Amino acid sequence: MHEPAQRAEGATGAIPMVEYEQPLTERMRTFLRLEFLYQQAVFHGEDGSDWGSRAAVMSLLDILAILARGDLRSEALKELERHAEGLRRFQRQPGVDLGRLSSLLHTVESLREGLNASGSNFVQQLRESEFLSAIKHRSAIPGGTCVFDLPDYTYWLSRGEDERQAQLEDWLAILRPLCDAVTEILWLTRESARPTRQLAAGGMYQQALERNQTPNLIRVLMPRDIDLYPEISGGQHRFTVRFLRWSGTGQRARQTDEDIEFLLALC
Repeated sequence: MHEPAQRAEGATGAIPMVEYEQPLTERMRTFLRLEFLYQQAVFHGEDGSDWGSRAAVMSLLDILAILARGDLRSEALKELERHAEGLRRFQRQPGVDLGRLSSLLHTVESLREGLNASGSNFVQQLRESEFLSAIKHRSAIPGGTCVFDLPDYTYWLSRGEDERQAQLEDWLAILRPLCDAVTEILWLTRESARPTRQLAAGGMYQQALERNQTPNLIRVLMPRDIDLYPEISGGQHRFTVRFLRWSGTGQRARQTDEDIEFLLALC
């Protein structure tokens, strides 16, 4: 369960919640994948074992693969500016906590400045690394990073924990301006709409989207101890949430025919 789901717990009382998300735009889909991989890389990077370092490197290579598909830095800069403009509009509204608003604006502006300063070729150093390129190439083969495939990788993994973690930190530091910016964008997006209680009659919920209603992200929150999970599908005009009953890993889940209460946010 990632951090936003933990935030949701505080907003819904003492009931632990699990959060399911469905992006409605390609930009949001890419941002969510980057957030996931960055969290994974940081988590495994803090593991001092060689297996932890292996997992962190694989997450790092997955991030580089995503960045090769488009100019994600420019997309993030546009989103930061959009959120900054939205926050500035709140300055003219009565009853706003100006101290909190000023803090948010400062964070957004600092992230934007840091991302600008990183330059458009900020990942070039990682892309040109022969060490990482060799691991990427061999990773396409099942078990392709064994000792007989990459003896230099095995040697690096045998080095001391401090040395490996320092190298991983250097690599992640190159990506941090973008990843921190995306993390903040997603936090602001999630915080833009409070979850409301909805009812899925017979395990199915459908909602049409108005022309002036253009959410980027659907969030469904469910109690952790319930044996149901949502299957979300959507587009520009409508979305559907089907609730499936968990029957274990050996059986296919089936849609429930019960009425299901859940929390929904359109962000």
